[in-house]
Amino acid sequence: MVNDLAGRRILITGADGFIGSHLTERMVRDGAEVTAFALYTSTGSAGWLDEVPDDVRGQFRIVLGDIRDPELVRSATRGVEVAFHLAALIAIPYSYQAPRSFVDTNVSGTLNVLEAARSNGFRLVSTSTSEVYGTPKTLPITEDHPLQGQSPYSATKIASDKLCEAYASSFDLPVTILRPFNTFGPRQSMRAVIPVILGQLLSGVEELQLGALSPRRDFTFVTDTVDGLVRAGRTELPPGTVVQLGTGRAVSIGELVDLAAELLGVACSVRTDDDRLRPSGSEVEVLVSDPSRAVQLLDWSPTVGLEDGLRATAEWLRPRISRESALRYQR
Repeated sequence: MVNDLAGRRILITGADGFIGSHLTERMVRDGAEVTAFALYTSTGSAGWLDEVPDDVRGQFRIVLGDIRDPELVRSATRGVEVAFHLAALIAIPYSYQAPRSFVDTNVSGTLNVLEAARSNGFRLVSTSTSEVYGTPKTLPITEDHPLQGQSPYSATKIASDKLCEAYASSFDLPVTILRPFNTFGPRQSMRAVIPVILGQLLSGVEELQLGALSPRRDFTFVTDTVDGLVRAGRTELPPGTVVQLGTGRAVSIGELVDLAAELLGVACSVRTDDDRLRPSGSEVEVLVSDPSRAVQLLDWSPTVGLEDGLRATAEWLRPRISRESALRYQR
């Protein structure tokens, strides 16, 4: 059964982030009544929501807070019909240094949203990650592949997914677990691999500093990931259903560098930065999806290819990049 979300009361956690801000835009343009839950900071910033286009600005309600606050989460979700849960700490390198912070935000935060859903009676789409698979045993990866926590970050996302699964089984909670592969596009953190590559190239750096070049990833442009989220939000699936979003194509980081350099018409070399390498047992060597379930259940398939997505991301980055900023992100 499929429902249109126009006119529905929608809440988005992590709305101030990369994917969340794009989802907020899409939901506003689709006619939903949107509440954007964003992390409170002393500056009053709402993250990327401060830079949404003029036709979207002012068309949604912002709640500033912290996903770790159960009372605030419960209060913010009263009257909500569908919630998209994207709030999370996502930086894998930082998870080695501060694992408890990831547990508090990614696990306890998800628990708070699930408890709010029980209390307030809304349908939930919880955002997972392909990192939960670890280095896969079989390719392409399906939703039934075993979960392997190869970093503290991925372990907390596995715990989050399992909480959703438990609440679906125990309380028949209408929750869908959406599992995107590597999303990229405008507004992504400058510490993610594609902005790091493009930022250095756009600034004129001739010797890029990167981590391992052999890992292969399935890159999905942000508007396609957002479309998958929207489709999951309007499709009533059995509680606890897992659906992954990916293109079914994987490229290595080395190949990505070559492709980006070719698209920008520049030459470069790469020097391995040991500080960017994961611990040897933690590196995930390849992630490539089987998108069949998304096609079947959500009628979803990606529409933006890697090359076009790289061009769009580069054009967004170009006026925001200086040589000094790119050199800073090399460190």
